[in-house]
Amino acid sequence: MGCPKIWRRNALFIAAILFIISAIGSALATTFTFYTVLRIVGGVAVGLACVVSPMYMSEVAPKDFRGRAVSMFQQSAVIGQTGVFYVNYMIAKGMSEAWLVDMGWRWMLGSEMVPAALFAALLFFIPESPRWLVLKGKLDKAKETLSQISNPEHADRVIKDIQDSLVDARSANGKSKISLRSPLLFSILVIGTFVAAAQQLTGINVIMYYTPEILKPITGSTENALFQTTFVGIVFIGGNALGMYLIDKVGRLPLMKWGTLGCALGMMIVGYVLYTQTTGYAALFALCLYVVSYATSWGCACWTMISEIFPNSIRSRAMAIAVGAQWFTGFLVTQFFPMLNENAYLKENFNGAFSFWVFAALSMICMVIVVKYVPETKGVSLEKMEETMAKKLGKQYPEPAAEPAPVKANA
Repeated sequence: MGCPKIWRRNALFIAAILFIISAIGSALATTFTFYTVLRIVGGVAVGLACVVSPMYMSEVAPKDFRGRAVSMFQQSAVIGQTGVFYVNYMIAKGMSEAWLVDMGWRWMLGSEMVPAALFAALLFFIPESPRWLVLKGKLDKAKETLSQISNPEHADRVIKDIQDSLVDARSANGKSKISLRSPLLFSILVIGTFVAAAQQLTGINVIMYYTPEILKPITGSTENALFQTTFVGIVFIGGNALGMYLIDKVGRLPLMKWGTLGCALGMMIVGYVLYTQTTGYAALFALCLYVVSYATSWGCACWTMISEIFPNSIRSRAMAIAVGAQWFTGFLVTQFFPMLNENAYLKENFNGAFSFWVFAALSMICMVIVVKYVPETKGVSLEKMEETMAKKLGKQYPEPAAEPAPVKANA
């Protein structure tokens, strides 16, 4: 789980290969069963990449740049989503409806092979995670990687901190393998998993999936709705860029606080527009307010938080659990939203607004819990994260071992 025994870079390479297989297979599928299997392969690749990519970025980046580095993951995802809209538009442009039904979708799915192949090729040029290398006793390679990032003296200090954090964790558990049943580690796992799942409770997937449907009754046509949806995507990219700029300057928690307030306000306005059937640009303004607020908070800050608050000793397993919970929550949200939105009573009395007001309330609840249980991690090294979490949660942190046993090098 979380590829604890596989090199971070190798895990990403496996994801890239699965992306390529999924793209080619889906485009060439001759039966629905074969198509479904290949889409599942693509889903596995997405899950693997979502676990390992932010984890790798947090482990490689210096602590003062870590927030921006991990935020690049979210920014890349949003740019990719926006790019897909344009690629699909270019494939469909000028083609007949019959061609789109027969062949167009194959070209759309097959186009995934280009970024997947580029992803695989670029992996040959990135270093392995130094913290994973230390965890596996490959100290010489870890020092080489860290020296490229900073300098040999700093590399030695970081390696010693990593070794000490691993030895302290093992001493506290009384065994060589770290257990998630440790009260402190389990509490950190629960908090990190909640943060990941709460990202979906703000309603982002509803906004991303249903924006055209939200705007169509207000704009009056599908064409206008699609145009304004593209504009929302561009605003999303701008919001991510703002979050990347601010996250290592003002910290994670301030972004989460103010960003969540913006998310809630945006959802409230969307609900009001739907409830009153208001025309004009109010809905577009509300959606843009939401995506900018989300991008700077639950977009950038959330991914940064869940990639850095887990201690070195459990990061792989904990990230896998957290991201799994995130995707499962997203699935539930996208399943229940149409049910609420199409409920006859709610539709008659709220005109589709009820669901958005629910998301506004959930956003505020999630913010309160995050502020209460998650510490500010700006400038905190990954090796000090367990101690920082212990102080925030009011739990005992194990005293450092008097003479930690050295980790044997294995080049």
